Amino acid sequence: MSTPEQEIEYRQHRFTPPPGAADIFLVRHGESAPVRVSSPPPLLDGQADPALAPEGREHAERVGERLAGERIDALYVTPLRRTAETAAPLAAKLGLTPRVEPDLREINLGEWEGGLFRKNTSEGHPIAERLWNEQRWDIIPGAESDEAFGARVRAAIGRLAAAHPDQRVAVFTHGGVIGEVFAQAAGASERFAFLGADNGSISRLVVLGDTWIVRGFNDITHLG
Repeated sequence: MSTPEQEIEYRQHRFTPPPGAADIFLVRHGESAPVRVSSPPPLLDGQADPALAPEGREHAERVGERLAGERIDALYVTPLRRTAETAAPLAAKLGLTPRVEPDLREINLGEWEGGLFRKNTSEGHPIAERLWNEQRWDIIPGAESDEAFGARVRAAIGRLAAAHPDQRVAVFTHGGVIGEVFAQAAGASERFAFLGADNGSISRLVVLGDTWIVRGFNDITHLG
């Protein structure tokens, strides 16, 4: 019969990613330049492509400082330049060249591209009211369907995870994409449940096949 001194202790353990999983930091780009109706931002393949605002460049520097000490094996950006500009300070610190993942670009807002989304939502446009109530992007005329958006985002995350088993990557992307990723990961009944990640925020996801594990959302402690 065992004595108390001989009993095995079972301690709690910190989370570690499953073998073969990818550890993904999802970073929302820094604040982009404000919209002016008289001078809308340029378009890239039909989507608004503004540069970072001065505040956004500060966000980028803070993200770079925050993540420079992490073991990061690869960086990804989207075709839209605000993500590349946000990734630049970290890329310089780590000596890594960001790769482009087109399918993690922002939701295409159809007729509300070029700054009209900001204007119309700020002014309480009736379609904007429906969008928030029904939680569907394709309420906007000509916008990408929610189903197509969700499918391309899921496929892109799956490709990144498959390419980086047992590695950590930082992905510089967009608020709508982050919201979609975490709604899917959490199985949220409301599609916009995770919409609203702050500019320069860091969220974290561990992915192994069809298993998506949420490890953090909208961390802004580095922004002050």
